[in-house]
Amino acid sequence: MSSVLAAENPSVARHPWRELWLITIGHGLTHWYPATFYLLLPLIGNELGLSYSQIGLIMTCQYIASAVANIPGGMVVDTVGRKGLLMAVSLFWVGFPYLLISFTHSYAMLLVCIALVGFGNSLWHPTAIPTLGQRYPERKGLVLSLHGMGGNVGDAIAPIVIGAALTFFSWREVVVMNVAPGLVVAALMFAFLGTIRLGGKKTPGEGQTLAQYLDGLKVLLRNRSLVLLSTGSAFRTMTQSALLTFLPVYLARDMGYSPVWVGACLFAVQAAGFAAAPVAGHLSDSMGRKQILMASMLSSAVVLVFMALAGGSPIFIALIAILGFFLYATRPVIQAWLLDITPKNMGGSSIGVLFGAQAVGGALGPYFGGMIADRYGLLATFYFLAFTIVIANVLVIWVPKAPAQE
Repeated sequence: MSSVLAAENPSVARHPWRELWLITIGHGLTHWYPATFYLLLPLIGNELGLSYSQIGLIMTCQYIASAVANIPGGMVVDTVGRKGLLMAVSLFWVGFPYLLISFTHSYAMLLVCIALVGFGNSLWHPTAIPTLGQRYPERKGLVLSLHGMGGNVGDAIAPIVIGAALTFFSWREVVVMNVAPGLVVAALMFAFLGTIRLGGKKTPGEGQTLAQYLDGLKVLLRNRSLVLLSTGSAFRTMTQSALLTFLPVYLARDMGYSPVWVGACLFAVQAAGFAAAPVAGHLSDSMGRKQILMASMLSSAVVLVFMALAGGSPIFIALIAILGFFLYATRPVIQAWLLDITPKNMGGSSIGVLFGAQAVGGALGPYFGGMIADRYGLLATFYFLAFTIVIANVLVIWVPKAPAQE
């Protein structure tokens, strides 16, 4: 792989993994803050007297904002190409709105603040994922799985740290303290990425005119594989977003778990995903994307059904980790597959379309899950999630095999 990297980018040849780890660290931080907020949702819901539907609507607003911003974000990446700057801005924009949340006592203002988080998060993936795909073209699955592991680390550690902090501080105090590290690391990431010239100098393929971009976008949106894969991924994200919204609520309200134990359960989900990501990414490089993706989604559906059947028993807790292993294994595989089937100069927009579709699914999942929970109880929501992941799998089956785009 080093010879390929040397031909494409001499700085990468000298430090073949430096960019990967820096971007992976940044990815972990973009996940840290949302993972923190999932743990705070039961406390915020109790303080404001929110129903399940209202709790679900909070996350729906974040995903709607992300859906609106993802495709324009991809356009900015493909036409401007200043990746270091964009990633630093994204890190800042994801963390800062949580500081505003600590000062609000209004449900409406809470929705506005969480929407700002969605706007900021939409910049990261269209920037980071195509960058890694272009710099490590023969190992997309593995490299993107390592990038995904950064997100899993943020998702996993945040509930443990914040759950412990909540035993000593109020949730508002925790949010204020939690913002400072993100702001510092955003500045450091900008400095480091600028040093390795990710944002300061355009290389061939990083920049293009608006007219070229619009021509490429028309072709991109006619790509049947892109449409099917993005739609299937939207249903997968619908499953994930509703699960992360209502699992902590179920553990806290129905099972009576403290914030520490709720955090531990969320850690189990993400830690299993951390272990699964590189395995799935490597296997998809050697065995094929579709086979690994379908197996993981089908396994997720089976585990969700067993969780609904297990109810509040200890088996339910054990199944949480198993679900995390299969559900999070699919993320890097989908991203690598998408980069395989779309043009390199449209990488940011391709990922923007993918994450825009995922944001739509993520917006609908908590809203529908909340309505089902209000009417039939929270356990019924887990049956609904099994159904959505099955739909995702069916759509993946229809994705045609196609050669990679140049």
